[in-house]
Amino acid sequence: MKKYWYNFTKYRHLLAELVRKDIKVKYKRSYLGLLWTLLNPLLMMIVLTAVFSTLFKHNIPNFPVYLLTGKIMFDFFSQATNGALGSVIGGSSLLKKVYIPKYIFPLSKVAFAFVNLLFSLIALLLVMIVTKTPFNLTLIMLPLPLFYIFLFSLGLGLILATYTVFFRDIMHLYGVLLTAWMYFTPLFYPAEILPKNILWVLEVNPLYHTIEMLRNIVLYNKVPTLMDNVICLSFGLVALIIGLLVFYKKQDEFILSI
Repeated sequence: MKKYWYNFTKYRHLLAELVRKDIKVKYKRSYLGLLWTLLNPLLMMIVLTAVFSTLFKHNIPNFPVYLLTGKIMFDFFSQATNGALGSVIGGSSLLKKVYIPKYIFPLSKVAFAFVNLLFSLIALLLVMIVTKTPFNLTLIMLPLPLFYIFLFSLGLGLILATYTVFFRDIMHLYGVLLTAWMYFTPLFYPAEILPKNILWVLEVNPLYHTIEMLRNIVLYNKVPTLMDNVICLSFGLVALIIGLLVFYKKQDEFILSI
């Protein structure tokens, strides 16, 4: 960890430059640029609200905010892990020329996705205003679920980045896994509609716990309990520690496979 921290402080400017590069590439020749980070979740919310609000209107009060809180969190997770997955392979030309801490590449993808998440929160605030959702003091706890999902996404991203170098099929398989993960996470439906025999899936789903924490803060004016924090932090730290260990163990072999 000491070595990781030293390299992070030494190469933090490179990390910032990689994030800026990703932003420029994504919005190159786009007239609206970063505004798409607001428009994308808003447009998807409008479409999904039109489709599902009638179906679940009696089960979920303030469906637009309920939907958007889940959507922006899952979109961050999807973008962060998908970006990290191919980051080492994508940086192969640079890795072959100069020494760079290899974990900078997956970290930059997760950081880029996190910047988009922060902009998406503006869309959430706008929807809260339109739907007249109360702005309560619990909103000061908003950074907690964001921090926890960042830790988990970075940890899983490091694992995916490592094994994708050796098994390129992961690029295709992970898309299928993400789709299944999305449907088993209550983004646009209430958790109560799931059969009791598969409710255990929610208990082992880190995204469910972080999204529920965000919804409790934003929608239900509930302060996260100590147990809520322990569960979310545990998922994040375990994923990050495993990710760092796997990445550190395999990183010297990357040059032979990229």
